[in-house]
Amino acid sequence: MSLQLGFADFEQRKSLHQTSKEKFLGRMTHLVPWAMLEALIEPYYPKRGNGRPPYPLTAMLRIHCLQQWYNLSDLAAEDALYETSSIRRFAQFSLEHPRPYHHSELCLLYTSDAA
Repeated sequence: MSLQLGFADFEQRKSLHQTSKEKFLGRMTHLVPWAMLEALIEPYYPKRGNGRPPYPLTAMLRIHCLQQWYNLSDLAAEDALYETSSIRRFAQFSLEHPRPYHHSELCLLYTSDAA
């Protein structure tokens, strides 16, 4: 999935300083076998046509990892997506593109097949 940066994202990226969080997330982008994990999850992930369109699997998987790495609840993950540009970029969301509107949407990936 290629993400086109919006103007707000572009302005933020002009900064040359890279935080420790940005460095960590950059390493995880390259170390985690995302394609393999997505292939394992994809058969169980909600499909289009059954209510509200699901968010991209890539983004939801990355959000789940963020929650584990930073000990974030669903509500804290939602806040982090709005507040922290490095987390938003890692999850492949942009300020100009839709992201989960409510923390209850973040937990759909984990609860739909758990019951």
